Order: sequence, then structure tokens, then C-alpha cells
Amino acid sequence: MVASQKPDNVAAVMKVFAILEGLAEQPSIGLSELSQRSFTSKSTAYRFLQTMKELGYVVQEEETEKYALTLKLFELGGAALENVDMIQLANTEMRALSENTHEAIHLGALDEDGQHIVYLHKYDSHFNLCMNSRIGRRSPVYSTAMGKTLLAWIDESKARQILETTEFIARTPHTLTSTEAVMNELPEIRRTGVAEDREEAELGVRCLSVPVFDRFGKAVAALSLSFPIVRYDEQKRDEYVQLLFKAGQRVSSGLGFHEYKFADPLDAS
Repeated sequence: MVASQKPDNVAAVMKVFAILEGLAEQPSIGLSELSQRSFTSKSTAYRFLQTMKELGYVVQEEETEKYALTLKLFELGGAALENVDMIQLANTEMRALSENTHEAIHLGALDEDGQHIVYLHKYDSHFNLCMNSRIGRRSPVYSTAMGKTLLAWIDESKARQILETTEFIARTPHTLTSTEAVMNELPEIRRTGVAEDREEAELGVRCLSVPVFDRFGKAVAALSLSFPIVRYDEQKRDEYVQLLFKAGQRVSSGLGFHEYKFADPLDAS
């Protein structure tokens, strides 16, 4: 039974895409014509179309009962293209950061529930002693510099809601373990543009992070620079931050955002 299940599932997926392609060929289409174009029985096409309606990918006209695609597929495609463009844009800047610092460089974004950062791209440190990471890995927002960066640029009530539904785990003695502890850092992060992980995710590792904005001014990702504390030079912090700012500014500019300016981190006024 297990062996025959996979072909059935594959066939169902192929029928779904055949229906979607049929819908894409003209603005609106009736069930009979669509089933013919997709080489699918009317009953099967109807069943799939009802599911697509529930998911928001298809609408049905009341008078003609014809079916049409919504913009949801366009939104998915646009989001995918934007992520590809962003990674391509970020790659050049991340490579330059890697060559300048020899340390680990990461690009990350919030996952669907906002409680984790997902690593989208990275450059490993040139040294043997370095931060362990992999593309696709998820890390909690409250204990990562990139997570705090992106929390700082979403609506405050939304950030609080995310944190209040998050399970805080003290991964090190330095981990922030409450909603208020994280929320208290966000105004300064927004003011200066820089978030920091001070051995909060992993003992012996510090990270600096800055945002990446899309053309609408939304923080869609974050760039980070990670150091083992034995190589972190506090006197060079401003230099590290400026390198990150330049990278974040160039990637954001490539995405259509040109107002990448923050307060001087040393200016407490």
C-alpha cells in the first residue's frame, strides 16, 4: 500500500498544476473546458478547484460560475524572485565583508511565525575557530543579533506578540529570557541600526547585525558579522559596524531603498 501511494500523490500534484496552467491560459474558464485542457475528469477538477478556492488561489464568478486565478500565485512568485535577487545582491557584499574581516558572515530572515531566524546565505570564517552554522538552520529571534534586528523593525505590538508566544530557553548565562528584556533593546537598535548578540546564543561568540530593507522600507533580512570573543576587538567595533552599514546600504539600494541612515551609535543624545 505504501509503494502505490507515492504514484497517486505524484499524479494528484500533476493534475493540480495542469489545472493551474489551464487557468493561466485565459482570464476565466468553465469547469468543462478546464477539465478538457487539463486532461482531468470534471469531478476531480471540481474537487481540486474547491480546495484552491478555500486556499485563496482561485475565485469563482457568481453569474457565470467560471473560475479564475487570484493574485496569490503572483505574490508567491514575486516573493520568490525578491529573495533570489536579494541573495544575489547580498552575495557580493558578503564576499567583500568576508575578505575584509575573515570572519563568518550571515544573511537571515524571519520565518513564518517570526519566532526564528532562518539562515539564507553565509560565508564561513577563514579561521578554524569559528561559529557553526548552516544555510536553512533556524535560531531563536531573542538570542540572535539578526533576530533582534528584525524585531526592531516590525510593529511594536507585533514584536511583543511574537515574544509573548515564544518559549525562552537560556542557552548561555547571557541569554535574554523575557519579553521585556528583548523589547527594552529594540528602541536603541532602531536608533543606531545595530543589534548585538553578546554570547547570548553561544558562549564565546559575539555578533553584530544590521537590517536590509526592500523598496517599501520594510526590513526583509539582516546581515551579521560573527566573532569568537578571542578575536573580537572592541576598539574596532565602529569599523566593523561601518563595514556592515555599507553592505546593508548597498543591498538595500539594490532592492530600491535609498534612505539607509542611522544615528551615531556613540551619540547618546
